[in-house]
Amino acid sequence: MRTLLLCVALFAGLVAFKDEVQNIYSFKVKSLDGGTINFKDYKGKKIMIVNTASKCGNTPQYEELEKLYEQYKDKLVIVGFPANNFGGQEPGTNEEIGEFCKKNYGVTFPMAEKVSVKGDDIAPIFQYLIAEAKKKGMEDPIKWNFTKFILDENGNLLTVIHHKTKPMSEEVLKYIK
Repeated sequence: MRTLLLCVALFAGLVAFKDEVQNIYSFKVKSLDGGTINFKDYKGKKIMIVNTASKCGNTPQYEELEKLYEQYKDKLVIVGFPANNFGGQEPGTNEEIGEFCKKNYGVTFPMAEKVSVKGDDIAPIFQYLIAEAKKKGMEDPIKWNFTKFILDENGNLLTVIHHKTKPMSEEVLKYIK
């Protein structure tokens, strides 16, 4: 009887957890500076979530991401997620990454602490984003650093933008304007 009750309690907890993660606004993540990024704070704005890296051929995209953020920050928030999943291109600590982004690109948009965006240790927010992309027919959307997930003002995934596509390109801007 105890085993049955324990199984029922565990199942109920899992169902409750699953129900808690209904949308992007359910997520709170740690920021590079040790604070908290609460996605609920971004209701009513478009959200771009980007997996980033400091030693990648796409790293100069930080400059255009910052420009995009500055130009549209009244209706867009960009959240960078440093990740070391591709070619070991983000080996630094959270502090080193933060210093690099500010010094080299003047990044002011929110940056989350370093996470994994693929594999067994994938961060829950990327599990969620990948599942949402799959619902739209986008299998395995994260191929490399600087993949961009764009969500609308209600937290719904609009699209996933290829890692080589520059942030200020028309392909991105059509979802922001």
